[in-house]
Amino acid sequence: MTNPQRFSEKTVLITGAGGGIGRAVALRFASEGARVAVNDIKPEMVQAVVDEITSAGGAALAVPADVSDAAAVDAMFRKTESEFGHVDVLYNNAALIDTTCHFLEADEAWWDRIQKVNLKSVFLCSQRAAKIMARRRKGVILTTSSGGATRAHRGNVAYDATKGGIEAMTRSMALDLAPYGIRVCGVVPGFINTYGLTEEQLREREKTVPLGRYGVAEDMTGAALFLASDDASYITGQFISVDGGVLAQQRSANVDTYPVEGFPVIEADLA
Repeated sequence: MTNPQRFSEKTVLITGAGGGIGRAVALRFASEGARVAVNDIKPEMVQAVVDEITSAGGAALAVPADVSDAAAVDAMFRKTESEFGHVDVLYNNAALIDTTCHFLEADEAWWDRIQKVNLKSVFLCSQRAAKIMARRRKGVILTTSSGGATRAHRGNVAYDATKGGIEAMTRSMALDLAPYGIRVCGVVPGFINTYGLTEEQLREREKTVPLGRYGVAEDMTGAALFLASDDASYITGQFISVDGGVLAQQRSANVDTYPVEGFPVIEADLA
């Protein structure tokens, strides 16, 4: 159940909000009274979400930008402040997710691109937001992690490294920013279907979910809004897993996005 007044007069900036989890969280914040600055790298996707919010009577601002670029991030925050006055909540959601590549076949460009988009962007946006929030002695910064931060995905060394880095950053930022009244927390999505899998693929992958179904983007909104709300005013440096129980189990790898059969064939050197 939504509360139309919970985020009244609050400004929320959400990165990677052109679709999937970011879009769902943006719509939920708007439905509970927030002014939402919608970011993504594709302007047409940003505008579609802004139109969706405003057509429902909400307040939204399009701030398309490459959040791995410091100048673009600064311009994005300047525009948001100019329109809405300040930023109360930052939700770092932007990330590359189609990153599968076996370690033996990876190259430096692959590694650098994923680190830049998934991890550097969190530093840039969080520091920019924190400087606004510190002056006001209040604010919330949220991050999006993954089960790969504490477990591992096959073929995703770079992705998992960024998510582990995000969790470490979240804890460290929480300590550095607590004296300024800023809380820093994160959410850990499980198997959330936001990228158009077939029904056969969905049925196969959800076999490892204890609650018996795959998640949808809207499943993430409750945890994100709770952490951003006053109900979580004594919570910082912590994560909420929204995964149907996946991380609670001793999971077998009978269902995997990158099975061993797909690994590169390397001939043994018997010399």
